[in-house]
This record gives sequence, C-alpha cells and structure tokens, in this order.
Amino acid sequence: MADYSEFFIAAQRASRALATVAPATIDALLRDLADALLAHTDFLLSENEKDLARMPATDPRHDRLRLTPERLAAIADDLRSVAALPSPLGIVLSEKGLPNGLQLKKVRVPLGVVGIIYEARPNVTIDSLALCLKTGNACLLKGGSDAAASNVALIEVAGPVLLRHGLPLAAATLLPPERAATEALLLAVGYVDVVIPRGSQGLINYVRENARVPVIETGAGVVHTYFDETGDLATGAAIVANAKTRRVSVCNSLDCLLLNQSRLPDLPALVAPLAAAQVQLFADAPAHAALAGHYPADLLAAATEAHFGTEFLDYKLAIKTVPDLDAALDHIARHGSRHSEAIISEDVAHIDTFLQVVDAAAVYANASTAFTDGGQFGLGAEIGISTQKLHARGPMGLEELTSYKWLVRGTGQVR
Repeated sequence: MADYSEFFIAAQRASRALATVAPATIDALLRDLADALLAHTDFLLSENEKDLARMPATDPRHDRLRLTPERLAAIADDLRSVAALPSPLGIVLSEKGLPNGLQLKKVRVPLGVVGIIYEARPNVTIDSLALCLKTGNACLLKGGSDAAASNVALIEVAGPVLLRHGLPLAAATLLPPERAATEALLLAVGYVDVVIPRGSQGLINYVRENARVPVIETGAGVVHTYFDETGDLATGAAIVANAKTRRVSVCNSLDCLLLNQSRLPDLPALVAPLAAAQVQLFADAPAHAALAGHYPADLLAAATEAHFGTEFLDYKLAIKTVPDLDAALDHIARHGSRHSEAIISEDVAHIDTFLQVVDAAAVYANASTAFTDGGQFGLGAEIGISTQKLHARGPMGLEELTSYKWLVRGTGQVR
C-alpha cells in the first residue's frame, strides 16, 4: 500500500495550529472563499464538465456531480451562512465547584482530524472544509474518482485563500482519488479522530466494515411517507410531489408511499402531480388496480418485494397499501434506513404515535422530508445526515463536529 502518512501527520499539525486561530479569522476566510468561488465560476464549471463527460447522464449520481452557476452561488451562500453563525468552540456546557475547592468546566472543543469519504458530490468538498475549519478541525477529504477534476479545482481555489489568512494548506487536504487512499484513511489509527462517509449504502457499509478509526455513519435514505385515513388530499399531493421530485438524487427524497387502504379511491389524485415529472410507480396489487386507467400506463408497474427498502435516487416511487397505522409503522421498521419518515394525517393521536414510535433521525408530520438538510434546519450547512445514535443524529452541523473536555483549576489540591 502506498504511504499516505505524510498527509496524516500534516493534518495533525494543522489541527494543533487551528486551536489558536481566532474565530473572526475563520469567518473572514469563509467569506473570502465564497467570493473566490464565484470569481472562478468559469474555471470550476469547465473542470466539472470533464467529470460529467465521463459519467452517463442516466447515472443517478450525474445530478449530484453536476455544478452550475446557481449551485456554485448556493455553495457560496452556505459559506457566508456558516461564517455568520456563532462558533461553538469554548462554549461552557456545564461548570461546578467541588467541596475540595476544584473548579470544573465542561467546554466544547474540536474533534481534531476529521476524514470525509464521499463519492460524486463536489459540493461536499466545500461544505466539509467550511464546517471543519469553523469548528477548529483539520479535514482529510477523500472524494471519488468520478469527481476528481472538480474536487482538485475547488481545492486549487481554496488553497490561496487559506494561505492569505495564515492557515496551513494541510488544514484542508484533498487526498488522491485512488482507492488505496481510502484504505489508508480507514486504518490511520493515531492520526485520524473520526471518519464520516457520505454516499451510497455500499460505500457506507465498506467504511463501517473496514475502518479501524471511529466512524459516524451518514446513512442512505430509504424514505417513506404514510398517507393516513384522515390525511388531507391537497396537502398530501403537494407533499408527495415535493418529497419525490424536488431533487431525486438526494438522500431525503421519497422512495415509498404508504397508503391507508381506505384512501385507495383518492390515490389517482394523490399521485397525479407525479405524472408530469415522469415518475415511474411500482405499486402493489390494490394500488395498481386503483391507478389503472388513471396514471400513464408506461409509468405504472407492479411492485415486487425488492422495490420496498430501495433508495431509488431516481424518478421512481414504490407504493404499498396498508390496513392501518400499525402496519405502516411495521413496514417502516422493516424497510426504513432511520433517515427521514413522514405522516400525513389530521388525527392528533396518530400523529403523536408516529412521531414517538418511528425510529429515524428526522420524523415529520404534514411536511415534506425534503427539509432534512443542514441549511434548512438553520445549521448553515451540513457534513452529512447521521442515521446512527451515538454522538450525532440527523443533519450534522457545527455542534456535531465538536467534542468536549473538562477544564479543572485547582490551588494545589492532591488526592
């Protein structure tokens, strides 16, 4: 295996250097980086085109890979949003004095060196850099080969900005795109404090199964919306359309509509907006019968068991008919990925039960799952959506990229 230790050692040194950088310096850096990205739009888009040319447009990852002027502007806005947020570092979580006179403070501190492994998502390069620097963490960025040209270009733009503000380039290191760098990162015990994978379930499984350093899983999103017997039809149609079609390649997009069987007559109207977006439906037998003749035949197919529990990342949606709320909860427990789940209902008791029972990072009542996003949650940006329960859960913003330590002040006490 190639030796990547020089990257890891440099990142460790950079993390120590970041410990003394003033928050105002980081905020100014992020604002300058936002300006630099916009100033280099043509360069970044031309490099992104090189990556896009190697990927078929039919690949579900193609949309995530693509940069546009609008998306670069949104990335720049996220940088400014992160800069405007208060730093979580140094916040006192608790403090107390002991009978022996020791004074204890529990304060937020950086994690240290954070590795991020991701696929065809060049926006993650800048999101990760911004959030890590704001929280005093050095980051080791391991993007996929599909986005190699885009990622290199983004770091080329970021590098001079870091140097102008007195930060070492190793504070945001882009590792080589080859697989060997991933393997080395996962084994970098003593150098890397945590690794966060962002991407397909296959990538996440690989990281979890092969890492010797701590891992925070940002899982795939197998997302359900349950339309209850009391659900408002107009509300439901708008939520389902938004959750499915706003952007199909993201992890919070809808994969399975669970329909209370009493609402089968309303199903054609509920999914009617999806036809305009050419969404292919995989419906179970009752739903298929209800849709036959009311939804384009070329977009309607019979569901198989394999369709349930699938993250489509495409204009595809499974439909499952259930007899009641309990059956919907059972289906989500069996097929969900603990990412985002929603209920559309006017029954307060059903809503409360759904919110309490469903085991997911974000659980919604009468709202689209498209809101599971760091920016939408007021976090500025996100490093990913954690689907696990240890340390962080849901959109991971600034606080989730910190740990804490105890500061103990004494006057000569011994034990």
